[in-house]
Amino acid sequence: LNAPTKLMKEEDYGAGYRYDHDEPDAFSGQDYFPEKMGRRTFYDPPERGFERDIRKRLDYWAKLRGERQK
Repeated sequence: LNAPTKLMKEEDYGAGYRYDHDEPDAFSGQDYFPEKMGRRTFYDPPERGFERDIRKRLDYWAKLRGERQK
């Protein structure tokens, strides 16, 4: 995360943040939801038309997230 002030930089604001565009495949896999919430599914595309491709992309990101959060 951006630390726009000197104080924020001194306090290590954003330490540990991984910028997606600097990561392989432009995906860090970081999760910003509270731990108690768990991972939620907001969209579950059906296996038809273009949504089939979206499903593949979402599955790929889920795989990367699992690998990068270990």
